[in-house]
Amino acid sequence: MNKLFAIIGSRRTWAWPYVLFLVLFVLLPLLLIVFYAFTDPEGHFTLQNFVRFFTTSEAVNTFIYSLAIAVLTTLICLLLGYPAAYIMATAEFKTPAVMAMLFILPMWINFLLRTLATVELFNMFSIPLGEGALLYGMCYDFLPFMIYPIYNTLQKMDHSLIEAARDLGANNREVFFKVILPLSTPGIYSGIIMVFMPTVSTFAIAELLTRNKITLFGSLIQRAFGEGGLQMWNYGAALSLIMLIIIGLTSFLGGEENDNTQAGLL
Repeated sequence: MNKLFAIIGSRRTWAWPYVLFLVLFVLLPLLLIVFYAFTDPEGHFTLQNFVRFFTTSEAVNTFIYSLAIAVLTTLICLLLGYPAAYIMATAEFKTPAVMAMLFILPMWINFLLRTLATVELFNMFSIPLGEGALLYGMCYDFLPFMIYPIYNTLQKMDHSLIEAARDLGANNREVFFKVILPLSTPGIYSGIIMVFMPTVSTFAIAELLTRNKITLFGSLIQRAFGEGGLQMWNYGAALSLIMLIIIGLTSFLGGEENDNTQAGLL
C-alpha cells in the first residue's frame, strides 16, 4: 500500500498523461506533416511539393502578402496595445481589473461569431469589405493577445528602478525610454509572437471579411486539405511545413534578440 501511494504521489507519475498528450497531439501530427511533405501520393520520396510552391507565382505572392498582413496587424496591435497595457499597469489607474474584464469579454465568444458580427456591422454601415475590413477584424480578434503579456510584464516591474532613475534626474521621457520600455521587452516579444503566429496562418477571418476576394496563405493550406482531395494532401503538408519553419525561425530569432536585450540591461 505504501508503495502504491509512493507511485501515485510521484511527480513523474503525474507527468505521464502530459507526455502522452504531447506525443499524440503534437509530435505525431508534426511527424505526419513532415512525412506527407516529402512524399508523393504513392508514398515515394520527392521534393516536388516544395518545387511546386516555389515555382508557382500565385502561391509565393500569397505567402509574401500573408506575411505583410501579419506584420502590419502585429504592428497595429502593438501601437494600440502598449498604451492600453501601460495605463492599466500604472499605480494611478484604480480600476485595472475592470479594464481587463472589458478586454476579456469579447474572448468569451467564438472568434467566428465575432467575425460574423463584424461583417454585419460593416454591412449595416455600408462599408465595403476588403483589405481594410480584414485588418480591422484581425486587430479586433488578436488585440487582447498583445495587451496581456505587456500588462503582466509592466505590473511585475520593479518600480524602485523608476524611482532611482527619477532620483538621478531623469525626466518622464527618459524614464520611459531608458527604464520602462527596455524592462517591458519580454512582454512585447511575447505579445508579438502571440499575435503574429495566428495571423500569419489564419484563413477564416480573411474569407469572411473579404468575401473570398483576398486569399491568405492559410487559405491555400485549407484548400489543399479540404478541397483538393487526397491527391493534394502532400502539397498541403509542404505548405504547412514551410509555415512552421517560418514561425519557428521567427520565434528563435526573436528569443535570441530578447535575451541579448536583457543581457544588455543587466
